[in-house]
Amino acid sequence: MDALEQDRLKRILSNTRSIALVGASNRPDRASYQVMEYLLQHGYQVYPVNPQLAGAVILGQTCVAGLEDLDQPVQLVNVFRRGEFAADIALEAIEHETLCLWLQEGITSEQAAESAAEAELEYVEDRCIKVVHQQLLG
Repeated sequence: MDALEQDRLKRILSNTRSIALVGASNRPDRASYQVMEYLLQHGYQVYPVNPQLAGAVILGQTCVAGLEDLDQPVQLVNVFRRGEFAADIALEAIEHETLCLWLQEGITSEQAAESAAEAELEYVEDRCIKVVHQQLLG
């Protein structure tokens, strides 16, 4: 990661306070659970999103089925879903006026990237938000 990208990611993480975590899990052995726990410990407000766990409480936060069910605006949507779902999630993120779409490590989507660019949404793909935070701000 070059210095320009480091500065961009540091700015995104520093200016973000609220995060919707799409693909949240209530299982401590899952990466999404560990990332959510880390983000909460570092002062972010994290809203878990997973239709199969809607209503469940994960790390003290009530899970909702989709972004449309959030009663709070979020600045960043962090995605733990396979790449084929990212384009639809990107459109939802744009509709909900988020500022950044962040696809976790191993997840890429050309369609999501194009949608984000058209909407002038910050876009990150194939990077773990926890690892980046640890490297740049931890």
